[in-house]
Amino acid sequence: MNLSTTQRAILEMIGERIEAEGMPPSQTEIARAFGFSGVRAAQYHLDALEAAGAIERLPGRARGIRLRVAPQAAQHLLPLDDAHGDALRLPVLGQVAAGLPIGADIGSDDYVVLDRVLFSPSPDYLLKVKGDSMRDEGIFEGDLIGVHRTRDARSGQIVVARLDDAITVKLLKIGKDRIRLLPRNPDYAPIDVLPDQDFAIEGLYCGLVRPNR
Repeated sequence: MNLSTTQRAILEMIGERIEAEGMPPSQTEIARAFGFSGVRAAQYHLDALEAAGAIERLPGRARGIRLRVAPQAAQHLLPLDDAHGDALRLPVLGQVAAGLPIGADIGSDDYVVLDRVLFSPSPDYLLKVKGDSMRDEGIFEGDLIGVHRTRDARSGQIVVARLDDAITVKLLKIGKDRIRLLPRNPDYAPIDVLPDQDFAIEGLYCGLVRPNR
């Protein structure tokens, strides 16, 4: 079950108010804008948006609403109690470099619920991109990329790879005598995997979500 039209409209209102005024609307303002008889209806819709991973609410703050996705991506968000098998509840594990490799934090309490049609193959987790070396593949800093956990990959696939203690996303190129990790931005140089380096494929790139910035 997707978010309702009202819930998407509330999400758009929150995004517009944050962009225009630097703060989200209050529950009273949401109730007034949508003609609700009281704040309880606004709370219900905010609960649904939070369960779907669209917003985060900060306890103890009157306007403690933080966007977690762009409002235009709301049609892909699903509630946590989805009963139709269309939802993926994916952990956000950390950051992956799309410039210079950077270590990824393994373990997170942050989860996002997304429609599985966004990805192929089905991902096991999300990583947050840092840098712009994969720009020409449409992967930008701040994007959440889906990663299908596997040790196997073919030359020409975009992979998440571990090189020594660093994690990076690059285009895999397997030659007769060497393995290269290629950026998709001419401002960056290819990475040659040296024989004495600890190298492993951590997973395949399988799609992305672009959160609201």
